[in-house]
Amino acid sequence: MASTPNPTGPSQRTGSKPPPQPPSPWAQFRSARFWIWLLVLLAFNIWITNLLFAPAQPPTLTLPYNVFKQQVVAGNVLSITSTGDSITGTTKTPVQVGSEKGTHFFTQRPAFADSDLEALLEQHNVTINAKPDNPGLPFWEQAILSFGPTILIILGVLYFSRRLAMNAGGGAGGILGAFGQSRARVYDAERPQTTFADVAGIDDAKQDLQEVVDFLKQPEKYQRLGGTVPKGVLLIGPPGTGKTLLARAVAGEAGVPFFSQSASEFVEAIVGVGAARVRDLFAKARAAAPAIIFIDELDAIGRSRSAALRVGGNDEQEQTLNQILTEMDGFDSREGVIVLSATNRADVLDAALLRPGRFDRRVTVQPPDRRGRAAILRIHTKGVPLAPDVDLDAVAGQTPGLVGADLRNLVNEAALLAARRSEEKVSMTDFSDALEKILLGSERNIMLSPVDRERIAYHESGHAILGLIVPGADPVRRVTIIPRGQSLGVTVQSPVDDRFNYGEDYLRARITGALGGRAAESIVYGVVTTGAENDLQQVTRIAHEMVVRWGMSDKVGPLNYSQNGSEGAFVTQRPYSEATAKQIDDEVKRIAQECFEQAVGLLTANRAKLDTLAKALLEHDSLDEPEILEVTGLRSNNARDGAQTAAATSTTTVKP
Repeated sequence: MASTPNPTGPSQRTGSKPPPQPPSPWAQFRSARFWIWLLVLLAFNIWITNLLFAPAQPPTLTLPYNVFKQQVVAGNVLSITSTGDSITGTTKTPVQVGSEKGTHFFTQRPAFADSDLEALLEQHNVTINAKPDNPGLPFWEQAILSFGPTILIILGVLYFSRRLAMNAGGGAGGILGAFGQSRARVYDAERPQTTFADVAGIDDAKQDLQEVVDFLKQPEKYQRLGGTVPKGVLLIGPPGTGKTLLARAVAGEAGVPFFSQSASEFVEAIVGVGAARVRDLFAKARAAAPAIIFIDELDAIGRSRSAALRVGGNDEQEQTLNQILTEMDGFDSREGVIVLSATNRADVLDAALLRPGRFDRRVTVQPPDRRGRAAILRIHTKGVPLAPDVDLDAVAGQTPGLVGADLRNLVNEAALLAARRSEEKVSMTDFSDALEKILLGSERNIMLSPVDRERIAYHESGHAILGLIVPGADPVRRVTIIPRGQSLGVTVQSPVDDRFNYGEDYLRARITGALGGRAAESIVYGVVTTGAENDLQQVTRIAHEMVVRWGMSDKVGPLNYSQNGSEGAFVTQRPYSEATAKQIDDEVKRIAQECFEQAVGLLTANRAKLDTLAKALLEHDSLDEPEILEVTGLRSNNARDGAQTAAATSTTTVKP
């Protein structure tokens, strides 16, 4: 398990750093000087076009139509030009309209005017011209509008292609070379580094990577005896366990440049770009050696080439994968370049990636145990003021299964709750409420009828009672009938210690407890509701796994029929016959039915405690573990030996 880097940061370390890269022409393109010159040129072009080369036009006078006809009758009009109903023309002597005076005029013929205007103009010897309403553009304008943008684009592409090719030293070929450049983020030794001190909860993984750190610090120590460090180290683990942070800690401990890039960033729509980026990334790492290349989410490009159907003869993902394989074969581990990768889907990776000489060392990053969770919480709370009542070990005990990212979110939510309540320090109550919000969801303000509240109270009381009296069940920590997230009520159960191996009695206890709500509804009301949907999903999943995966059925036998290993491939048939499939279905149903009968029997024998707990929930909405024990008079499972059968008040039991 890993945590976030220490906010204060460890001391800076020295080490080799990658050579400075020449400024990109795209950066020059975005510079302020470029845009200033562009605006100046545009303004100059507008000034030249509109002021210097525009022909001088005499002022035009707007004449009313009746005045225009009067001027025609007076013989003062020389010529006119008609464009639709618009008329322009010239007069022999200037005409004055208001304060304006001129020989060039404009008028508009009304739609209702008479049609004798042509005869009137001919009678007074006026030259008549006409123009179409929508005249076509000149040929030179049409040519500019048609071909100008295309020519500009081509010239721009050629210009930037030449600049990019010059900056890239002529490699990768013009503008495609820009796409082929690696987008890896570089963390060098001159920046604050992450070290193993910022990582907690994954001590085993840190020990496995210590040899890599030692090699980068003292390569002669291993080369002296002819030893070579692994070329590639694959970090495998669930999301949020700290694989990326662990890789950065290795670079920080060694004090070397760290090239980080996600596998999905290699692949583009243009064929060959992914392979070009891989070549560029390895070339930069060799130039900055000793260095570390980190490829996150390797399964994005490293999936097995035989597991999926390939469409077309040129697959970009496969080309990128082949280039990675070639690059890892092409450099010597003595160069000081080590490839780290992270994935949570190691089962789908191509076999060529996992063979010796490539990713020949695999480090599993598991979710932390209770001690590891406490250590992670201590790192995350270094900058958080804690109240005296906060016990991080107790918080770690209430968070089984949570990984480093979850614990970081827990601390953040607790701090936000404390700030919202105007508290000076984060208290244990804030941690408890934050944990409920993360696990159960935010509270929903919905109006429930008294009948629905009572039914929900009995449903959750059924879960809680069985959690207290079924042998092997996890202790009940909290019961609430306040709607949260997608649920109308929740019963929280968590184990005393972390479990790494599950017995059949524990799995049956889980099924029986999950059926407690449905059993309580059946006993009290005689009918069941849809409220047990999530419970039934858990029952089906656990019972099915017991039969097909863990061989916990006498009829099916100690066989594993799971199909986990075939994910990503085209499965044409199940690995068992139809008769076996029916037998599996019958055994899953039998296990669920036996557990349901056990739940009904136990709740019937403890009906008085069920009613008492339901009434207490209707009164208080939520009950913690001590309140539940006080109301029911039962003992918690964490104080009772799991080998005992049931509580003394229980009269009916069904052995698994």
